[in-house]
Amino acid sequence: MDKIDVIGFFLLGISTRTSNTNGQSAKDIGELWGRFMGDGVLQQIEDRVNDDIYCVYTDYESDQNGAYTTILGCKVNNVDNVPQGLTSLIVAPASYLKYTAKGKLPDCVAETWQHIWNGSIDRKYIADFDVYGAKAWNQEDAEVDVYIGVK
Repeated sequence: MDKIDVIGFFLLGISTRTSNTNGQSAKDIGELWGRFMGDGVLQQIEDRVNDDIYCVYTDYESDQNGAYTTILGCKVNNVDNVPQGLTSLIVAPASYLKYTAKGKLPDCVAETWQHIWNGSIDRKYIADFDVYGAKAWNQEDAEVDVYIGVK
């Protein structure tokens, strides 16, 4: 885990409101991924910085126990023209702890989040995100970077 400063960025994608209660987030975020892949959302996002997929957790009601919004999408150069059906987000510059989840997807990411939830990190609960880059495409041996906003 490394502490890094992330410059702000723009994101376009699709979203859902969920919570971690009774495994609801696993169901909702799994369905969000299904929509993202099944509906070809990546191809609908013009002006992408690259093809990395971001899963951003934001608009927290309180903390990890409250409701929050998950947006699955890509970094873009601007959010001036948001296609119908897509959601835009501006992630402000902030300090983050960076973890790297390694192993079988989605298990390795879920295990990393369990570690985070069970820890004593002084989180901001403004925006956290996972980055699914080139190393994430081998689902049996993936690497996903997980960024946790900290004070």
